Amino acid sequence: MIAVDTNILVYAHRADLPFHPAAVRCLTGLAEGPSVWGIPWSCAHEFLSVVTNPRVFRIATPAVQALAFLDALRGSGRCVMLAEGKAHWENLSALVASAEVRAGQVHDARIAAVCLSHGVREFWSADRDFSRYPALRVRNPLG
Repeated sequence: MIAVDTNILVYAHRADLPFHPAAVRCLTGLAEGPSVWGIPWSCAHEFLSVVTNPRVFRIATPAVQALAFLDALRGSGRCVMLAEGKAHWENLSALVASAEVRAGQVHDARIAAVCLSHGVREFWSADRDFSRYPALRVRNPLG
């Protein structure tokens, strides 16, 4: 399974961003493809927080539009939302300890732990910080 990070969602949603066309192609390929793919719930939450924030975007996305974007992805038929499961604490603890994670890095460790718990084979992100988790294969599909 492939899972996508917040930044891929943001780029695909915001036409005013430079990686928008590439991100749209990525998500369209997943949504129309034959395989199940996922979005960690924490990435969906962060997406909503970022695109609706007027301190991030001069013209922020109205919440209703941001929710509709996620609903469209979720409704693609192959998208699953990834949440913490039984193995989450063990995975999170191991990642935090081995990468000496602290402060804001815990958020990314949580996403990585969720992905590992669900057997994600590849995590799509433009964020290089995920490289601190070698158990999670990370790829930037935007270039």
